[in-house]
Amino acid sequence: MAGYIVGRVLQAIPVLFLASIAVFLVLRLVPGDPATRLAGQDATPAQVQQIRKELGLTDPLPVQYGRWLDDLAHGNLGTSLSSGLPVSHLLALSFPPTLELAVASYIIALLIGIPLGVLAGARPRGAWDWVLSVYSVFALGVPHFMSGILLLLVFTVWLHWLPVGGQVAFTNSPLESIKYLALPSLALGAGVAAVLARYTRTALADVMDMDFIRTARAKGLEPRVVVIRHALRNALVPVITISALQIGGLLAGAIVIEQVFTRPGLGRLIINAINTRDYLVIQSTLVIFVAIFVVVNLLADIAYGLADPRVRRS
Repeated sequence: MAGYIVGRVLQAIPVLFLASIAVFLVLRLVPGDPATRLAGQDATPAQVQQIRKELGLTDPLPVQYGRWLDDLAHGNLGTSLSSGLPVSHLLALSFPPTLELAVASYIIALLIGIPLGVLAGARPRGAWDWVLSVYSVFALGVPHFMSGILLLLVFTVWLHWLPVGGQVAFTNSPLESIKYLALPSLALGAGVAAVLARYTRTALADVMDMDFIRTARAKGLEPRVVVIRHALRNALVPVITISALQIGGLLAGAIVIEQVFTRPGLGRLIINAINTRDYLVIQSTLVIFVAIFVVVNLLADIAYGLADPRVRRS
C-alpha cells in the first residue's frame, strides 16, 4: 500500500507544475495589465512603462515565472498589486468563508445523493428511481445562481425564515452561521447531489445483476444486508471517482453563489483581482484551487486501494 501511495504522490507533482505554467501564461494572454490600471487614464505611455518596469512586468516571461515559482517554493505569495497588502493576508481573510460554504455544500450533496442513489439503484424502475429522475431534472436543469435566487425568493422574501445574505463565522455563533449557510449550501449542493445520485444508482444497479449478489440472496440474507454489505462496497470505486471530481465544481460554484448571497470570500477577491489585473492574487488563488483538486483526487486514489484490493495490486 505504501508503494501505491508514493506512486500517486509522484504523479501529482508534475500535474501541479504544469498547472502553474498554464495559470501563469493564461493570465498574460488576457488583454490589459495592472500597470495601466495603476497609472490611471491620464497617464502617459512613459509613465505606464515605468510602472511596468517597477512591477517586473518588462522582464521576459521565463524570468517572471521563475521568480514567482521561487517565491511559492519559499511560501511567499507576494504582495497584491492593487491593494499593497500581502496576498497571503488576503487569502487568509477570504478563503475560510469559501471553504466553509464548499464543505457544507459537499456534506449536503453526500447526504442527499448517496442515499437517494442507493435507494434508486437497489430497485431500478421502482418508485425511488422515478423520484431520482424527477429530482435530477430540476437539480441539473436549473443553474446554481438561479437556484439561489429561487431559494431567496421562497425562504427569505415570502416566508421570512432565513437571512437574505452575508456570513457569520461558525466559531463565533454556530446557530447563526448555519442560518446564513443553509440557502447557499443547498443551492450549491443540490446539483452535485443529483450527479452523485445518478452515478451511485448506475453503479449499484450494475452490481445488483452480478452472480455473487444472487448467491447472497439465495443464502437468505436480508435485502438491506445484500445492498449495503455486498453490493454497495463493490460499486464504490466509480462513486469515489465522481465524488472527488465534484470538488472542483463546488469551489467554482461557491464563487458564483457568494455573489448571489453577498457572502465574503474568494469570489469577491477574484472578481476584484480580475478587474484590476492583479496577477499575483489571481495566480495564487488558482494554484490553491488546483492544489486542493489534486490533493482530493490523490485521496480518492488512496480510497480506491482501500475499497478495492485489485486496484492496489495492479
